[in-house]
Amino acid sequence: MIKVLGIILAIQVVYVSAYTLRMILTLKGQKYIAAIISVLEITIYVLGLNLVLNYLNQIVYLIVYALGYALGILIGSWIEEKLALGYVTLKVISIAPYSGLPVLLREKGFGVTSWIGTGKDGERLVMEILSRRKYQDRVYNLVLECDPKAFVITIEPKRFHGGFWTKVLKQ
Repeated sequence: MIKVLGIILAIQVVYVSAYTLRMILTLKGQKYIAAIISVLEITIYVLGLNLVLNYLNQIVYLIVYALGYALGILIGSWIEEKLALGYVTLKVISIAPYSGLPVLLREKGFGVTSWIGTGKDGERLVMEILSRRKYQDRVYNLVLECDPKAFVITIEPKRFHGGFWTKVLKQ
């Protein structure tokens, strides 16, 4: 009984982790990788469901199946966070309009477009910074080191056209 419960749990964790990754990859436009994952996902799903249906009269099997599903979502999300696929744009409004922050960010390899804007209390440095998602925290921390009061918004871009980054993205 314990062995079968362990197998059901493991199957669900692997299945739902694959399902979570496939959904995220699909949303990010990685359809071919998502399709490959779906083959593994559906095979594991059918095996797990078949196993649980054989023990449908015992509630503990269904509970373990459900727990495996919940763990699979957590593990799949964790894996996706570690992979950090895609890009982010950080929109930054800094109270230091003439700081060297755009130059510093460019030196660190980040694409920065900056301009001077006007806010309620005067001039502001406005920046749009494009970064790989895995470096998002690095950019965020660099901005806050230079201006702890900066206003920062993070957005995930869906399409790219023109500019410095499109050459990098094609590589």
